[in-house]
Amino acid sequence: MLDKKADLAGPGIGTYEEVAAVLPGDYESLLTPMETMHALYGVKRYIEDNLAKELGLSMVQVPLIVDRESGVNDMLDRDGSRTPVEFPCGLGLDKRINAQVVQAATKWKRMALEAFGCKVGEGINTDMRAVRKDYFLDHDHSAYVDQWDWEKVITDDQRNLDYLTQTVRKIWKVIKGAEQYALDEFPQLIDPRYPSLPDELKFIHAEEILEMYPDLPRKQRETRLIEEYPAVFIYGIGWPLEDGYPHEMRAADYDDWVTETESRDGRPMHGLNGDILVWNPVTKRRHELTSMGIRVTKDTLRKQLEMSDQLELLETPYHQAILNDEIPLSIGGGIGQSRVYMLLLKKAHIGEVSVTVWPEQLRKISADKNIHLLK
Repeated sequence: MLDKKADLAGPGIGTYEEVAAVLPGDYESLLTPMETMHALYGVKRYIEDNLAKELGLSMVQVPLIVDRESGVNDMLDRDGSRTPVEFPCGLGLDKRINAQVVQAATKWKRMALEAFGCKVGEGINTDMRAVRKDYFLDHDHSAYVDQWDWEKVITDDQRNLDYLTQTVRKIWKVIKGAEQYALDEFPQLIDPRYPSLPDELKFIHAEEILEMYPDLPRKQRETRLIEEYPAVFIYGIGWPLEDGYPHEMRAADYDDWVTETESRDGRPMHGLNGDILVWNPVTKRRHELTSMGIRVTKDTLRKQLEMSDQLELLETPYHQAILNDEIPLSIGGGIGQSRVYMLLLKKAHIGEVSVTVWPEQLRKISADKNIHLLK
C-alpha cells in the first residue's frame, strides 16, 4: 500500500538510473531537427483548426502570470506537493503584486468564458505556456509545459458521462487526423516498428482498472491496461477507490470527480472527468496526452473541498464566482502539445520537440542513446 500512496502524485520516473534503463537503445530520429520543426508546426495548425471545428472553440490570449490572491492558478494536485513560481512585481507600488507563473490555465479559462461572452456550445482554446518546477525531469516530463488549454460552455443536462464521452471521441478524431496529416506530409515517419494509433479509444472506469489489477500501483495498472488496449480513456480520476486511494490525485476545484455515475453494466461509479493514455511504441511506455473533465458546480465544489480539507479556498474570487453562479457550467481540458508532437513524430524524448532546461546528467544519458535534445 505504501507503493500505491507514493504513486499518486509527483510525475516522472524517479531516478536517472531508471531513465537510462528505459530509454530505447536502438533509436534514430526519423526527422532532422528542421524537418521536426516543419512537421511540428503543421501538426499544431491542424489540431488548432480542427479542435475549433469539432468543439466550437475560438483561440484567445491566455495569461502567463496571475495574481496569487485571485485563486485561479492551477495547483495540479491537492496535497501541496507542486507549488508555482512566485515573485513580486510592479515597481513603485506601495504594495507590489504577488504574481505567480501559471502551472496551467485550468481555472482561468472558466472565468474567461464569461469575459469572452461564450454561449452554450461555444468555447475558447489557448496556446498555453506554463512552468512546473516540481517535476522530476525525464524523457516526457519537463519544467516547461505547453498545452492546448480549452474550455466550453455546457448546460446542466449535459453534465453526464455520455456528453463527456462524445467530447473525448471528438478530440480523439482530431488527434487521429493529425497523425494522418503527419504521415502524409512526412512519409519518412511511416515505419513498421511504430504502428498507427487505434481508430477507437477503450473507455473504462478507474474502479474497473483497480478490479483488474488490485495489487498494482496506479502507473503499473495503467501500463498493464494499455499493453492490452493501446489507447484508453480512464473515467473518474480523483475519487477514492475501493482500496482507499484515488487513481491519481486531482485538484478539488475544477474537475468534478464526486458526481455519481455508473459503469456500462450498471454498477455505481464516480466522476465526470478522465485522461487519454496511449502506448508509445518508441519509448515502449505509457504516454498521457490529455486530462479533461466536466467542471464542478457550487455543490460538488464544496463537497470536493471538504473531502480534501481545503474549504478555506472558498474565500478566493474564483471560488466565490462558482458559488454565486457568476460563471457558466463548462467542460474543459489540457492537451499536451509537446506530448502530442513527441508521439506523432516518433520521438524518444520530449526535449526533441521542446526547448527547455535539462540536467547535464539527462543530456549525457540521452546523447549516449543517440537522442539529441534541443538547446
